[in-house]
Amino acid sequence: MSGFIEGENRFQATLFPERLDDFIAADSAVRVVDVFIDGLDISGLGFKTVPSDTGRPGYHPRMMLKLYVYGYLNRVQSGRRLEREAQRNVELMWLTGRLAPDFKTIANFRKDNGEAIRLVCREFVMLCRKLNLFKDAFVAIDGSKFKAVNTRDRNFTRAKMKRRLQQIDESIERYLGQIASADRRETSAASNKVERLEDKITALKEEMERLKKLEVRMLESPDQQISLTDPDARSMATSGRGSGMVGYNVQTAVDAKHHLRAVADRGYFKGEEVLACDESSITTYLPKPQTSGSVKKGLFSKRDFIYYPDDDEYECPDGERLTWRFEVEEKGQTIHKYWTSACTGCSVKAHCTTARYRRVARWEHEEVIDELEARMDHDSERMRARRETVEHPFGTLKMWMGYTHFQMKTLPRVSTEMSLHVLAYNMKRLINLFGVQGLVARMQAA
Repeated sequence: MSGFIEGENRFQATLFPERLDDFIAADSAVRVVDVFIDGLDISGLGFKTVPSDTGRPGYHPRMMLKLYVYGYLNRVQSGRRLEREAQRNVELMWLTGRLAPDFKTIANFRKDNGEAIRLVCREFVMLCRKLNLFKDAFVAIDGSKFKAVNTRDRNFTRAKMKRRLQQIDESIERYLGQIASADRRETSAASNKVERLEDKITALKEEMERLKKLEVRMLESPDQQISLTDPDARSMATSGRGSGMVGYNVQTAVDAKHHLRAVADRGYFKGEEVLACDESSITTYLPKPQTSGSVKKGLFSKRDFIYYPDDDEYECPDGERLTWRFEVEEKGQTIHKYWTSACTGCSVKAHCTTARYRRVARWEHEEVIDELEARMDHDSERMRARRETVEHPFGTLKMWMGYTHFQMKTLPRVSTEMSLHVLAYNMKRLINLFGVQGLVARMQAA
């Protein structure tokens, strides 16, 4: 006896071989993946299966889906790593029936079936709805920046291009000055230095020509920006001064608890959308952006004018009433105009307007915005709850994805990659909520 727990002899034969299922624990998350994919009706999702050139049949989409969902659930996202895991991972052997596609087949499945994979992510959201997880929900909406497969050096905006060309001009001027200084010495060392500097100047001029060609392409793009590695990635500012990243702005709606309430930040504010939510019995909480330039000019803003709905009039800071004058169509909206003739003799006119009259515009559905602002004043904690709700999934997803975040290029493929991450996140949250066996039972009964 060695005094330690001893393992089995690896060369020991068994009369009755053990089943793969014996190696998979009852509470293993792989069982959730298996039940969810097997329960999908994938006939109308548009999966493409292409047989090999030799006539060998292709792999079933269900098996490939299981492979990918399991991979993203366990932070194994690359085709090569999934190929290795399929050959040595007992859970994947159980899940795929010991099939082990090569990495090209794995990668091509994700590349060629992006839309269908995104629909699978939607199907899981529909499953959550069937399980009544969105009943009486508090939904927080926000966005976060994720890095693309494109470095900052391979992304150009007008400002960056101008700055880069200016740096090259300054370098050429500096090298020319050094050449002039070396020529005056007339030594062999100076001659060698001149030769090296001339080579550098030639390289810089070639780089300038390359950048000017890129500048033409950049100015032809709608947003006058170009990314060389991932053409859909865009340069975005971050909170750090002078910093930024090239990537994608991912939007999310997060359920804070299993009537519907939606909370978003001011970047999502749009009157028509607030009205649509109100008509759908969705209570919204989001701050109204202050876009008026009056405050910056030291003038009264619209917030300083009090609206009286019973009289359909505004009261100005000096106590005068602005009455309804006419309505007009602006950008598809019906806008009502109000003003008073007392402006010409007003003592505080200099703090109100530089025009003859101060006019106030009111959207025909402005009462919806008024109610929203009253809710925000009464329940300001909603915005803090929104931040706390959305930060968890964003932080978790970025940790799973690693430092580089996205591995694929172009918006459609990045969307597919994000859908798989979100599906894995949602699946893990439900496993934490119900447990594996409880979730499997609910999915089978749904």
